[in-house]
Amino acid sequence: MPELKSKSVAQGQQEQKMETRTAVKRIAGFTIAAAVVAVLAFLVSTAVYAQDKYSLISPSGIAFSDFRGYEDWAVVSSARTDEVLKVIVANPTMIKAYKAGVPNNGRPFPDGSMIVKLQWKPKKSTEAPFVVDVPDVFTQAFVIEKDSKRFPKSGGWGYAVFNYDAPSDKFTADPKSLSDCGHACHTAVKAKDYIFHPYQKR
Repeated sequence: MPELKSKSVAQGQQEQKMETRTAVKRIAGFTIAAAVVAVLAFLVSTAVYAQDKYSLISPSGIAFSDFRGYEDWAVVSSARTDEVLKVIVANPTMIKAYKAGVPNNGRPFPDGSMIVKLQWKPKKSTEAPFVVDVPDVFTQAFVIEKDSKRFPKSGGWGYAVFNYDAPSDKFTADPKSLSDCGHACHTAVKAKDYIFHPYQKR
C-alpha cells in the first residue's frame, strides 16, 4: 500500500511537472508571437510613414518621378545669393547637349533634357581654417524639363518646385508652382534656350 501511494505521488509530481512545462512553453510561445506581431507592426508603420518623394506631382502635373536619380546627376554649375546656396545638376541627355555646344552653338536643348536647382540655407564653417559658407539645411528642389509638346507656351520648358521640410524629413509639391512658374524669369535668357547656367569648365 505505501508503495502504491509513493507511485501515485511520484506520478502526480511528474504530471505537475509536465503541466508546468506545457504552461511555460505556452507562455514562451505567446511571448514570441507577441514580439513578432510588434516587429511586423513597426515595419508596416515605418513603410506607411516613410515618404516616397517620387510619388509627388506638382499642381500643373509635373511628376517628381520624372527626375528620379537626380541625386547622382552631373553638376552643371553653382550659384549663391545672400540667403541660398545653389547647385545645378542635369540629366545625361542635357549634359550630352551641353558638351556638344548647346546652347552657345545656337541649337536648343533636345526634348527630354532635365535640370534641377538644389538649394540649401548656408552656414559658416566651424571647421575650416578660413571663412567659408557651406550648405546647412536643404530646402528645395526647383526642377525644369524640356517637352515641346507639353509646354509650348513656355518655350518648351516645364517648371515645378518641390519644397523640403527638414524636421519632418518630407518633400511637398509647392502649391504655387505652375508649369510656367519660372518662365517669366527665364525669358531673360531666351537666346540661350531659357537656361541661365552654362556648363562650367572643370
